Amino acid sequence: MSIDTTPVAPVLLDAPAVVVSEHTLTFDGFRYVARVARRGAGVTAPLVLLGGSSQDRFSWARHETALLPLCDVVTVDLPGYGDADPLPERYGMDFLAAATRHMVDSLDLGEVNLFGGCFGGAIALRFAQHYPDAVERLILVGMTTFVPPEYEQAANRWLGMLDDGDYAAMAEELVARFMSPQGAGTIRRHAAIGRLIHRQFMDQTPRQFRMAVADHNRRLMRHEWYRPEPVPPVPALVFTGEHDTLTPPAMGRHLAELLPGAAFTTVRDADHLVHMERIEEFTDLLGRFLTDCPIDELPYCNPLEYPEPVNSVDLPR
Repeated sequence: MSIDTTPVAPVLLDAPAVVVSEHTLTFDGFRYVARVARRGAGVTAPLVLLGGSSQDRFSWARHETALLPLCDVVTVDLPGYGDADPLPERYGMDFLAAATRHMVDSLDLGEVNLFGGCFGGAIALRFAQHYPDAVERLILVGMTTFVPPEYEQAANRWLGMLDDGDYAAMAEELVARFMSPQGAGTIRRHAAIGRLIHRQFMDQTPRQFRMAVADHNRRLMRHEWYRPEPVPPVPALVFTGEHDTLTPPAMGRHLAELLPGAAFTTVRDADHLVHMERIEEFTDLLGRFLTDCPIDELPYCNPLEYPEPVNSVDLPR
């Protein structure tokens, strides 16, 4: 194990100083980078954020302002993400969960509040299953227990576009897949977010496209996305946007049925990109859950549900 800790100058977010440090670590020969933001003593365990396949350790910077008064915020470019080493597709969720545990131990984080969104949700859930002693609370957003066949078909098409260098057409398809179509319902900032993520896709380097589109999607199709193993009985919250068409609410509700005592809800006027469309509400919901404040009857959420537990073998995989 090697740890190279690089201090970063304090950053100011809403006055008192926020201290940010970056840590270059190595797990099983792969270099990766963790980012820790602190603003004094928090009131709950550190929050580890595991994002989707196109997100990196800087993708959550706008969410930190509301979260840092409550806890330290830890983001990470795991192997295969951002500035970390590329990760061959033969490595699956077990490896990425183990790398996350390596980070938690290397940084002496103790028990953590664990957040997983989309692709990061599969890693977070595997982490909770394999390392229950390290989890205080679990939050899963835009997550499902199985990869829909239509997504696999689209992913195979994107791989062909990538090989052909047809980045523009691929970016158009990615935006259409991750966002709900016009007419699906009222979605805050829908057009603006669509333009933003299209620009983000087009600004990626060939290396970033290869990691985010090719490596992650091949990994997704080659390895178990969800595995019916025991989940620790920790406080758990599952949610997504009410108009999510990539991982529709029904999929999130099924997932909540597999987590002991989990709560499920949907955020109004949002789709799969709820973390971008409704940043203030998204961080408010996280902050309330992390501090055991009531999350029922929130004006931006649909009614809270506590799905009846089911046997995981009855769900599609």
